[in-house]
Amino acid sequence: MNVYNKRVRFGFGGGLTPVVKYLLIFNIAVYFIQVIFYLRTQNSLAFFLGLQPYDIIHHFKIWQFGTYLFLHSEGSIFHIFFNLFTLWIFGCEVERWMGSKKFLRYYLISGVGAGIFHILFNWGSQTPVIGASGAIYGILVAFAVIFPDRIVTLLLFFVLPVSLKAKHLVAIFVGISLFSSIVGVFGKTDSVAHFAHLGGAFVGYLMLRGNVLLGKLLRKIRLVQQKQKMASEQKRNQTIQEKREQVDRILDRINEVGYEGISEQEKQDLKNASEFLSKEDKIW
Repeated sequence: MNVYNKRVRFGFGGGLTPVVKYLLIFNIAVYFIQVIFYLRTQNSLAFFLGLQPYDIIHHFKIWQFGTYLFLHSEGSIFHIFFNLFTLWIFGCEVERWMGSKKFLRYYLISGVGAGIFHILFNWGSQTPVIGASGAIYGILVAFAVIFPDRIVTLLLFFVLPVSLKAKHLVAIFVGISLFSSIVGVFGKTDSVAHFAHLGGAFVGYLMLRGNVLLGKLLRKIRLVQQKQKMASEQKRNQTIQEKREQVDRILDRINEVGYEGISEQEKQDLKNASEFLSKEDKIW
């Protein structure tokens, strides 16, 4: 069977992969702890373990890069539901392709990268960011890169079935986050950390395609250097040819009128050209 032509639907088979299974269990367990903590104290763990740019920059609370990934909003079950649902739907396929160790590393680095990206655009914010969405966007990008033409069938508004290629679906998700981020820059913000989504997608793509992109960049740099070297060599050869022709013309003049018969300018030109050609001969 050609895996690139398979369809992805709600509840496709194959079973849970190990890392996805433990990530689901861990996130759900942490969510219950969050809810219990909130009911008992009326405080959210997000204010202690969520990603707060101000705390990381000024108080060096770097552990928040790891803890924020496993927290979700106590006030909305949909936050954790959609994140974990997406992890299940797309993560299992990606883990099977990558292998469990590489998948876990990819997931965590995408999440940390998402946090760093968020901080870059929210430097002094004291509002905590929580959720696995950044890492999930990394998973979505991985799925689109690995299985670009895989058909994904989703229920729009939970009613209307819509089928798209994975690369198109993920491009739409990233495009929405990009648009929302731009709108947020101009003051129309919402409660979603769109820059974190973009960061997870960007870091994930770099991990998957970074070597290819770097190779292309290095090849372009070498090509430019070769062109510059060829142009420099061509200019040098042209200059040498012009100096030799100049020397030949002056020597012809000397044969006609003698050395004393040529002008001072011609004597100086002969000297300069001879010195230039002598240096070039030594280089060669």
